[in-house]
Amino acid sequence: MFQPSTDIKYLQGVGPARAELLGKEIGIKTMGDMLCYYPYRYVDRSTIYRICDIDGNMPYVQLCGQITQMEEIGEGHHKRIVGRFSDGTGWIELVWFQGLKFVSKAYKVRTPYLIFGKPTVFNSRLQINHPEIETMENADPLRPDGHLPLYGEDAIQQALPPHRGGGVGRGSASFRPYYHTTDRMKKQFLASATIAKLMANLFNLINETLPETLPESIINEYHLMAYDTAIRQIHFPTTTDNLRRAQARLKFDELFYIQLNILRYAKNRRENTNGYIFNTVGEAFNTFYYHHLPFELTAAQKRVVKEIREDMRAGRQMNRLLQGDVGSGKTLVALLCSLIAIDNGYQTVIMAPTEILAEQHLETIRNFLGDMPLRVELLTGSVKGKRRREILQSLLDGTTHILVGTHAVIEDGVQFQRLGFAVIDEQHRFGVAQRAKLWKKNEQTLSPALPRNGEGEPAGWPPPHYGGGARKGGEGPVSPHILVMTATPIPRTLAMTLYGDLDVSIIDELPPGRKPIKTIHQFLSHLDRIHASMRRELQLGHQVYVVYPLIQETEKLDLQDLEKGYADICDAFPEYKVSRVHGKLKPAEKDREMEAFASGKTQILVATTVIEVGVNVPNASVMVIMNAERFGLSQLHQLRGRVGRGAEQSFCVLVTNYKISDTTRRRIQIMVDSTDGFEIAEEDLKLRGPGDLEGTQQSGIAFDLKIANLARDGQILTYARAAAQRLLDNDPEENLPQYQIAWQRLNALRETNVNWGAIS
Repeated sequence: MFQPSTDIKYLQGVGPARAELLGKEIGIKTMGDMLCYYPYRYVDRSTIYRICDIDGNMPYVQLCGQITQMEEIGEGHHKRIVGRFSDGTGWIELVWFQGLKFVSKAYKVRTPYLIFGKPTVFNSRLQINHPEIETMENADPLRPDGHLPLYGEDAIQQALPPHRGGGVGRGSASFRPYYHTTDRMKKQFLASATIAKLMANLFNLINETLPETLPESIINEYHLMAYDTAIRQIHFPTTTDNLRRAQARLKFDELFYIQLNILRYAKNRRENTNGYIFNTVGEAFNTFYYHHLPFELTAAQKRVVKEIREDMRAGRQMNRLLQGDVGSGKTLVALLCSLIAIDNGYQTVIMAPTEILAEQHLETIRNFLGDMPLRVELLTGSVKGKRRREILQSLLDGTTHILVGTHAVIEDGVQFQRLGFAVIDEQHRFGVAQRAKLWKKNEQTLSPALPRNGEGEPAGWPPPHYGGGARKGGEGPVSPHILVMTATPIPRTLAMTLYGDLDVSIIDELPPGRKPIKTIHQFLSHLDRIHASMRRELQLGHQVYVVYPLIQETEKLDLQDLEKGYADICDAFPEYKVSRVHGKLKPAEKDREMEAFASGKTQILVATTVIEVGVNVPNASVMVIMNAERFGLSQLHQLRGRVGRGAEQSFCVLVTNYKISDTTRRRIQIMVDSTDGFEIAEEDLKLRGPGDLEGTQQSGIAFDLKIANLARDGQILTYARAAAQRLLDNDPEENLPQYQIAWQRLNALRETNVNWGAIS
């Protein structure tokens, strides 16, 4: 009986050496791993070409004939084997540069072969390098002239060696599976064709029907192919329709169990993690809302504040993701919710990924609050000595109401008197372990020796002007409410997987008075035109960003480009003052240059992407991005968001070389056509895939999807999530017999896959 846990070395054709290589290179250690190593493409090999009809410009072709002669040519590294292959209509060279001993033993002259490869032309001769070759064991006898007859599809199918096992042969000769391999594997003769042969050997062992992995009700509802059939058809499809249905079934499986894992985790968290009950909307909130609010909230901001307000008084820990484009007012929403926590006697922490962004939040919040009797402090790695000790003490005695900081706020020495609300900005830049430390900084981590007042509350609390009385929700641990914010719009399918356990709020409109940014594509050869546009805006009293790429692999060269660009800008605009900022500057020098631009002392800022987040200069109206072809869509959109923060019309100029790839041209055109961050994020996902999107690798789940693709399989993901939610609703205790197959499968996956842990 087939056992998925059987070591792969026991499969015919593998052995210990190949088993070690398969494990190291592609993670195949058991026969079950092998079964789930799916082809990445299929080639239709139904057509048999005649050699007289092919040329060097054709894609892969299939030929039927014989090798008429073989010889070894050259010496040392230049040694190769060249064979002459004929089908009676012409001849073509077959060339091998590697594995020469194997080739000389394996392939014989005057033997019928079916070959497959890409024809090229070298020295005016047609040739195929390293062709795939299959022996035609049942081929017709040779013709009197020594050549094979031309075969039709039926003859080819009959001539190929049989493959047995479990009702699956090799499938139609039209569909040949291709498997990803590595250079090390290829050097050890484990190319795609060998993997396919090993897969056929594996199916020869499987004489029983593979057990189902989904409840029958789900299979019937979504008209899914049986698991056994899907696994066989995915490797050796018999028809195009069977291949499509097999792919759909296995994608559904993969996404269903990811979603079931996420939804079960979220359910358990909601049921077992209490949150502070913030019943009061009191003096702090109302004073700010009615006397300090700088502008009317948008309808989207009001909706989001209401959603968060409902979470904060529900008695369970809030875990909410707040998405909003650059400049949509997320910080104001976070402040309003912080004031609710303060009204209930609790502190707030706001954690940002960089000192620049943390300082920006501090300045924004202090400006919003004005003369309100609330203390807002900044804690970063740069805050040291006496000042740091003062801030730490103020957190313990409750005199600091809002702490803004970087990862410094999660260091062990930082403790709060009563932390009730935590905001994490641009959270994808923090690791899961870092974020988790925030959860533990509530009052339960404090020493009982802290001074208390006569009512048992920490001394000095609530603050003199704002009374609270927050209560815990039920028995068990109580955690601060969590608001995760991002200005990087996340595609819906990615959000359902990355943040599937979080409630999601979206600010989908900009504050009143903001005008959409006009985006223009220009070529480097038109710098005079670009400079003229910059000068017009400068003459109106506005400011300009000029951004250069700075990429790790070519940092020295890129830095030279930035320095040269800085010199060119200074020469082109001698009447204006220019700042320069990049990651190689010392923090104090960088801050000085940024401050000069923010205060208007300099009119042009030449920078790298260090300004991608955390710079708010409403007077800046032009963003020029040099070599824009070297930036991703998400990064271009973030940079563009540095302008358009005032009431004046703003512009973004994307400057590229004239020769750019079709993909780059499409990326630039998307930026020109749209200012909608979510639309851009969806396109970015399609162009780059989930694993390449900035942030996803730090998010807490590594995308090790075997067959599903989040960029293309959004509809399947939607169905899978709905099915998982219904199963969870129907069987919350996980004890109904008709669903045991799903719970057992999920538990097995969690045990064998390190990426199946809690996500946020």
